[in-house]
Amino acid sequence: MKRFVYLFMLSTLLLNCNLEQKNKNTFSITFTDSLSKDVQDGRLLLLLAKDDKTEPRFQISDGLTTQLVFGIDVEGMKPGDEIIIDEKAFGFPIRNINDLPTGDYVVQALINRYETFNLKTGHTVKLPPDQGEGQQWNRKPGNFYSKPVKVSLDNTKTQHTTITLDQIIPAVEEPKDSKYIKHIKIQSKLLTEFWGRPMFLGAHVLLPEGFDEHPESRYPLMVFHGHFPDDFGGFSETPPPADMDTTDYSARFGIYGYRKFQAQESYNFYKQWTSKNFPRFLIIEIQHANPYYDDSYSVNSANLGPYGDAIMQELIPEIEKQFRGIGEGWARFTYGGSTGGWEALAVQMFYPDEFNGCFAACPDPIDFRAYCLVDIYKDKNAYWYESDFKKVPISSHRNYLGQIQSTMQESNYYELALGTKSRSGQQWDIWEAVYSPQGEDGYPKRIFDKESGEINKEVAAYWKEHYDLRHILERDWSTLGPKLQGKIHIYCGDMDNYYLNNAVYLMEDFLKKTNNPFYAGEVAYGDRAEHCWNGDAVNPNYVSRLRYNSMYLPKILKRIQESAPKGADTKSWRY
Repeated sequence: MKRFVYLFMLSTLLLNCNLEQKNKNTFSITFTDSLSKDVQDGRLLLLLAKDDKTEPRFQISDGLTTQLVFGIDVEGMKPGDEIIIDEKAFGFPIRNINDLPTGDYVVQALINRYETFNLKTGHTVKLPPDQGEGQQWNRKPGNFYSKPVKVSLDNTKTQHTTITLDQIIPAVEEPKDSKYIKHIKIQSKLLTEFWGRPMFLGAHVLLPEGFDEHPESRYPLMVFHGHFPDDFGGFSETPPPADMDTTDYSARFGIYGYRKFQAQESYNFYKQWTSKNFPRFLIIEIQHANPYYDDSYSVNSANLGPYGDAIMQELIPEIEKQFRGIGEGWARFTYGGSTGGWEALAVQMFYPDEFNGCFAACPDPIDFRAYCLVDIYKDKNAYWYESDFKKVPISSHRNYLGQIQSTMQESNYYELALGTKSRSGQQWDIWEAVYSPQGEDGYPKRIFDKESGEINKEVAAYWKEHYDLRHILERDWSTLGPKLQGKIHIYCGDMDNYYLNNAVYLMEDFLKKTNNPFYAGEVAYGDRAEHCWNGDAVNPNYVSRLRYNSMYLPKILKRIQESAPKGADTKSWRY
């Protein structure tokens, strides 16, 4: 009897295992030799959506509306090879492809193609180079993808679906020069040496009114930092059409017709820029997308190379030479929001004599004791608040009411689906690529394990000494303080979506206590203001975010009047 029971249980177990083996979703992906006859390295992505309102590749994020992505690394993929996507693929927000619910899906596949770089450090790495689009995997020129197809999945059955990559994303059209907006691109010697192949920096330059009519004038320079710009934004010589469609809805701001509002603001800035009494400046937006992200953070980095020096020693001098910049630190200012806010403060600190003021709005974490909601020095894990008997997930995004849209684990699993080794092209990975030391494999060392969230204290110590802006200021205030007095201005909403205000509080605590000298700058907060509040206490965020290029001007002019050295040119550009 016991033997019979044992055999029955064993047969039941084998039957269940067999069913589990059968209940699999698998997809095979191939590409045609019409796209390329060469072997391909990259991140192969399977994308599924519940509707076809847009292609699945445009519906992937870490927010509440995201659809599904599963990713694997491929090396040496040849035309006609069938690469299998199965339960071994890393998925988000569903981790395992076998857990897909029964239903109808729109399915698409894409490969984010990698290039091999032989770095100056002696390492060889495979990364997705920017192709002029600003490091966007779903829009990157040269990436292969498939047309969306509708597939019905039944999770009680074994199903295999074949997908062919037969489309290629076309090249980006280069922006054209106009009377006021010029474009510059240079090959950087410093970056070319680091990356082992030609690397370029670019910028969009807004020229002042009367530039051609006043050849004797030389101009102050304003550097507007931020994410990759495809052209100079927020400036238009023509107003929007009166009958422009206004049915578009901005979920972020809760208003209709925001595209027309933005177009009108761009035209308003043009009228302001060309008006009689508006100060005459050069404004630049820098293009420094790299194989890890749409932006280098404008500093020197073990993994990205000497972007800080390349921008300061190669790009900016060339711009000032071509467009008659004054070319001295007292006549340079920098500002930006979010990533651009961190950059504005960082370049002011790391090149203190080269700028006369920074205006840092909603900066990325400027004190790593508040790496959003994680203290990388004290916390053991970046994903959970831990206690004796429970774990509470750490949030990564909220709205102004505090309602959570994603957690730290979710945001990082989203990135891990898009790419291993800090190659997702997303936010947490770029912080790692910029701030971390280089690992033995040539890729950035992880600040925390991407699957478990466990923090690497050795890497955290490296971050502290090299990129923790509050720590560096406090450590070096005796030498930095005299160079930065009156130059630091920081703004943040107290309900920033990414909790960036927490690090600003810590920075303010230090700045208020400075002496010999006192920092003599400004830190301000927007009440219930979300990302990215920039110091405008009058207008709502959907307005003020469009006015960076004019809102700090009164403070800049005042600073020039107070600090320009004797004999400096403060008049030729005030026509």
